[in-house]
Amino acid sequence: MLSLLVLISGGGSNLRALLEATATGDYPARVIAVGSDNHAEGLAHAEEFGIPVFVVEPGSFDSRDAWGRELLARIEGYSPDLVVCAGFMRILPPVVVAALTPRLINTHPALLPAFPGAHAVRDALAAGVETTGVTVHVIDEGVDTGPVIVQESVRVEPGDTEHDLHERIKTVERQLLVQAVRDIADGVVDLKETAAR
Repeated sequence: MLSLLVLISGGGSNLRALLEATATGDYPARVIAVGSDNHAEGLAHAEEFGIPVFVVEPGSFDSRDAWGRELLARIEGYSPDLVVCAGFMRILPPVVVAALTPRLINTHPALLPAFPGAHAVRDALAAGVETTGVTVHVIDEGVDTGPVIVQESVRVEPGDTEHDLHERIKTVERQLLVQAVRDIADGVVDLKETAAR
């Protein structure tokens, strides 16, 4: 049974998808804790499922590295097999990445390497592409530059607003994340092998 620690910054819809998957009984992973960089509304999902939560706010620290060291200490206190950034909107400091990768994955609402960064959906619309999508990848020290685990396309429809497109992407993103974690737990995906590519 793969133990997961999930990091979020917002509403936690990806977290909710993982929690619902683990509640089915045949899912080979379980969420053991949820962390955030703020008092995110998505922490309520964890509390509903009886999962412990913690918050490490960057503003409480003198430096990004100090925040990273505390975040890493809180994560390592749970000894997770895998850390999932599911809508976690901060770039992790090198100390965190070095300690956890390749057991550190992220979802991103675009087909990387296209449209990295915080505004991927807006950027895809601005570029006029016909297709965007979702990527689950290993986190490295770059911004959305880590090795790709799996991707799925989402068509951009005529007249799409950023909100419309993002909602369709989120639906795919939830399913893809749940499947990716299952594949990691079942050994279908080897993160060390993926990271070595």
